[in-house]
Amino acid sequence: MPRMLDVSEDVRAEIGDEEADRLLAGENAPGSYDCTSCRTPGDSEQEHTSTVLFVGEETAVLAFAHATCIPSQVVRVAEEQLQGAVRSITADERPAPVPAQLPGGARQAVLGVTSGLVLIDGDLHPALVVEPTQPIARPGSAGTTDEFLPLLIEQGFHPVADLHRKPSVLGGWSVLLAMGQLHAILQPGTGGGQQVAWWQAHQALQVTEGWRAAANKSHTVLVFAAPAGSIGQQPREDLLRDALEKAAADGRLVAAAMPLAGTS
Repeated sequence: MPRMLDVSEDVRAEIGDEEADRLLAGENAPGSYDCTSCRTPGDSEQEHTSTVLFVGEETAVLAFAHATCIPSQVVRVAEEQLQGAVRSITADERPAPVPAQLPGGARQAVLGVTSGLVLIDGDLHPALVVEPTQPIARPGSAGTTDEFLPLLIEQGFHPVADLHRKPSVLGGWSVLLAMGQLHAILQPGTGGGQQVAWWQAHQALQVTEGWRAAANKSHTVLVFAAPAGSIGQQPREDLLRDALEKAAADGRLVAAAMPLAGTS
């Protein structure tokens, strides 16, 4: 029986026309599945479904997702990350910092990314907090002045005076949540091209059920950023909130709202 599948051109190019046509005809596609984004059941015979191809160095895994959760796309991941997903190995939800490419062509830096829920106007919002482990100089500069926040403001992030207002949406940026885990923060490509990873996890980051549920409800993630030494790895969300409020009061916090899953 034909399936209500969306197979993007990128996915078709990877798996070939013959395999793509078999999927669309229902030969190799499951009727029911667990959505690779929200982890709830789906049915490709009854609802629009995206094909998501995870590609490592040697392994490729085809997964399925509600079309309302994530578009059909190719997600390139490290081989060990993909093998870990296949084995369903969970990662710590508050990971060690990982490398990321800073906006505006800045040099590679190590960023800490922490997930948590932030209460704004009585609603819990899924949030990510980004903090470098060291000051970030402007590209090409020989100085030692920390330019992390100015670089982000130039990209459209806004200073946060307090945490009682939801930040505005930053166009062209998005947060990729797939296979129930956090994979990347995406930024616009040069010249209006395809999105590229601003931050990408070497190993997909596990988020809590509450965080994922809030993200899939709002389809939006709040991304906060602060200079090195402003936030730290807080073990509880109340302590994370206190650290964010202090950084905001000190003028050391910027933020933006980003759509979930992206448009790439």
